[in-house]
Amino acid sequence: MKLSPKTWLVTQAWTAWMLVFCGGVLATQICFCEETSPTTEHQAKALCLLNFAKYVEWPEQVFPDADSPIVIGIVGENKFQDDLKDVMADKRVGGRKIVVKAVASENDYRKCQILFIGAGDTRREAEVLKGLKSLPMLTVGETDQFVQDGGMINFTTKDGKVRFDVDLNATRAVGLGISSKLLSLAGTVKGKP
Repeated sequence: MKLSPKTWLVTQAWTAWMLVFCGGVLATQICFCEETSPTTEHQAKALCLLNFAKYVEWPEQVFPDADSPIVIGIVGENKFQDDLKDVMADKRVGGRKIVVKAVASENDYRKCQILFIGAGDTRREAEVLKGLKSLPMLTVGETDQFVQDGGMINFTTKDGKVRFDVDLNATRAVGLGISSKLLSLAGTVKGKP
């Protein structure tokens, strides 16, 4: 079927508009760590943690049943915990509710799927990470030595924007899968094939 020049032009314009629109929606969903006013650094990191939950696969045995929540544990950083709770309110990932709680002991850490260790707790960071090395738990931090201490994802700030680095060796060692979409946004990916 041959289209008239006018019909062909309208079809091409519509297709181009849809590509731009869909690309914009996809970019909004993936570029989740951009810090824009009035979002604070803590709120940007909270949004990143929400999206990390969307783009990480845990082994099946991590969740006792189909409606078990994703637990995000916070070591230290009480102000961050408040921002994180606000961002996570009523959110679900893969049908699972997200629960945010402060954790203080190894027994508490072991009940989490994601553990955030804030910069205010650097003296305990290496000790906590060493105790969790074999657990299928995503560990996230924000200090210069976090990945060297055994952490998996480390937040950095560059040009006023929240970024992150990933250690794939650490995630693979405990059976976590990281989406290529997430890895494409990382500043540095250690252990990339």
